[in-house]
Amino acid sequence: MTTSPISVPDLIARKRDGLEYSRAELETLIFGYVRGEVPDYQISAWLMAVYLRGMTAREVADLTLVMADSGEQFDLSSLQNTVDKHSTGGVGDKTSLILTPMLSALGLTVAKMSGRGLAHTGGTIDKLESIPGWSGELSDAAFLTQAREIGLALVGQSKDLAPADGLLYALRDVTATVACLPLIASSIMSKKLASGAHTIVLDVKVGAGAFMKTLDDGKALARAMVDIGSHAGRRVRAVLTDMDAPLGHFAGNSLEVQEAIATLNGHGPHDLTELCVALAVEALAAHGEAQGTAETRARQTLTNGSALAKLRAFVAAQGGDPSYIDHPDKLDVAPGRAEVNAQTGGFVQAVDALAVGQAVLVLGGGRERKNEAIDHGVGVELIKKPGEAVAAGEVLARIYHRDGRGLEKALELLKGGIRVDAEQPEVPELILGRVE
Repeated sequence: MTTSPISVPDLIARKRDGLEYSRAELETLIFGYVRGEVPDYQISAWLMAVYLRGMTAREVADLTLVMADSGEQFDLSSLQNTVDKHSTGGVGDKTSLILTPMLSALGLTVAKMSGRGLAHTGGTIDKLESIPGWSGELSDAAFLTQAREIGLALVGQSKDLAPADGLLYALRDVTATVACLPLIASSIMSKKLASGAHTIVLDVKVGAGAFMKTLDDGKALARAMVDIGSHAGRRVRAVLTDMDAPLGHFAGNSLEVQEAIATLNGHGPHDLTELCVALAVEALAAHGEAQGTAETRARQTLTNGSALAKLRAFVAAQGGDPSYIDHPDKLDVAPGRAEVNAQTGGFVQAVDALAVGQAVLVLGGGRERKNEAIDHGVGVELIKKPGEAVAAGEVLARIYHRDGRGLEKALELLKGGIRVDAEQPEVPELILGRVE
């Protein structure tokens, strides 16, 4: 006797009632949705059931694998020591521009797909496109060849990579189910698994400028993603990092590229340098290297020119003008300037990362809708960071604007987002924890 396949309404009811799915049942839902056989209204009901009832660790892992299987998957088996890095999104987060050439200089292979920025968080592709001529489009063959020869290739995310994720995310956005840990973890990791790297290092941001606002939520997301990777046979490590204040001193595409190049020259801000070193150590440790040796080697790439040389070769290979790596002051930076000054003396208590990100957005440096054009040259420079002393009238932040676009709103956001008080605050640690 043949058993009839379970119907979609029955599958929705199973999750509504708190029951656990098999992988085959998840394939019925997800593959059916991608093929257009399961309509939006049924998947919307299913998303809400997952939001309310949650999923077991095994279910989340299976859901992620099914989403990764919904489209093309990159085969990186011909490459040695492949590693990928993902950040959950932050303000001034230009770590990929620094970390990927560091990893390449350390003998690892980075064959990575990255996205564009949306809302107040910037995208790596947008930042690299600040460099004249650089293109994030490569054929599959050219991508693999470049990764093999240089140790670093980076392209825009393919629409065929985990297409289920794109479809589900668009629906989550309009059904109030975005803030659901199983759906967040499977969304991120489905693309990472489909991208093919054997080692994955995750930078999970926590704080005002991040999606995860509390450390407990950040830890839960990190643990879920590491467990997914283990289930899929990958080496995955996560670092939890503070994102109450922006990373480094600059936010805005060209400005962040300049700061990244300064860091690769050994002259970067302390927080940005330490985070990149910490992430590099995790990648090396995942490949069996002792922490002390890994840290020493990682720091050397920022002082001996090896990571900078990798960035230069990578930019040139993808059509960019490498002279901008040696002369980053040539990059387009908006000519307009405006400053935010301290009204009283004291210490900077806090710099709201979200306010800084929104300021860059209103200046034209970010996009509110996909495929919207952006101005690479605008942005914000933080002259003072949390914990630093400031005198009345001293400059706290500088705005780089073009013809005054968004300037009034940006000033309002920054004035409200930078707080000065008499007592010196206790500045939180940048590295909040690790999950292996």
